[in-house]
Amino acid sequence: MITGTSSGIGLAAAVAAARAGWQVVATMRDTGKAGPLWRAAAEAGVAGRIRVERLDVVDHDSVAACLDEVLAAYGRLDAVVNNAGAGRVGTIEQTGMEDVRATMEVNFFGVVEVTRAAMPHLRASRGRVITVTSVGGVVGQPFNEAYCAAKFAVEGFMESLAPVAASVGVTVTVVEPGAVASEFVENVGIDRAAMAAAAGPYAHALQAYVDRATKTFSQAQTPAEAAAPVIEALTAEKPAFRIQTSDWARDFVGVKLSDRDGSAVQGLTGDWIV
Repeated sequence: MITGTSSGIGLAAAVAAARAGWQVVATMRDTGKAGPLWRAAAEAGVAGRIRVERLDVVDHDSVAACLDEVLAAYGRLDAVVNNAGAGRVGTIEQTGMEDVRATMEVNFFGVVEVTRAAMPHLRASRGRVITVTSVGGVVGQPFNEAYCAAKFAVEGFMESLAPVAASVGVTVTVVEPGAVASEFVENVGIDRAAMAAAAGPYAHALQAYVDRATKTFSQAQTPAEAAAPVIEALTAEKPAFRIQTSDWARDFVGVKLSDRDGSAVQGLTGDWIV
């Protein structure tokens, strides 16, 4: 079962998992947006291995209903891929608390909700939890306070859960993409002119950040490239807990993981906004 499959990494992972031989339950909040997934599945010749179900990760009843459908259809659940998420660009002084809470809800609490509901079934199958986080779950980034906070929370949750889950036969992995060319970026909804006009004392720093981000995403991985490690985590005998999706992501995350006093990260990201 893969969440957030209407576009981007989730769509690519659903098709790739089906090609790898899995029966895939591809979930999305609005099943009316399943057209691109079905077209990609048909082109790959795997439409018969994919079942689309509605799932809103922030709705407890929706999560329970979807899992009931999965168990009724297949009798078991072998793996969950937590992929659904949403970006948020802006600094905390200028971001409403409702926006911060909404970002945490979909990116963190949605992951917790789905994982918690799936665990009894994954214990029964000795299955796997694979969660698409971000390099932003390891390295905090300017104007991404709410998003990075949510992804940091996911990383902490999964890192803490992993040994406990392993004690009952469930494998936990996080997959950390860098920039990915997908509709995720469009869905952040950056209106550069409006943001600059409203940024006040942060206008220069924000413009520098947006310029850098635009360049970075113009050279981004494809969703299929970013989804490949998800399939690795599904199929490897003993997948690593943490998998980055590119050499750039490995190098970027490596700065943080070897940065004992925090100066290396501050020097790196501080240069983004000058």
